[in-house]
Amino acid sequence: MSVTAILNEKGRQVTTIDPGAVVRDAVRLLHENRIGAVVIVDADDSIAGILTERDVVAAMDRFGADCLNMPISAVMWSKVHSCTENMSINDIMEIMNNMRARHLPVEKNGRLVGIVSIGDAVRHHIRAIENEAEQIKAYISGHDGAVVHL
Repeated sequence: MSVTAILNEKGRQVTTIDPGAVVRDAVRLLHENRIGAVVIVDADDSIAGILTERDVVAAMDRFGADCLNMPISAVMWSKVHSCTENMSINDIMEIMNNMRARHLPVEKNGRLVGIVSIGDAVRHHIRAIENEAEQIKAYISGHDGAVVHL
């Protein structure tokens, strides 16, 4: 299963914000949309960064409540780990694990086309394992439901 399958099921809408906005604006988007990350995009929809709940907590620790009035660019993660639509779920799970990233923006031709979360990846991975188990059970019991005797 690929990233395309995830995006086709969940949709391609991504909550984004301009890099010149302040952290308070991003926090509002996180809360209102009940999401864990907002992608920062420039004027041509290129990914400039990502801001997660963890980044906000780190900024609060470093700067106190004053961080809410700071530009997002001062606290966002600019070295964004991303993926492409043709990557497999195993590929993105490996990136997420190695980079300790819970969200991966999806890029196509340098532009943002979606986002996948660790929850999306785990959900689809479990579904694939369940489907494989059902296929094995069907094979063992015979393709037409009859029990195979050895």
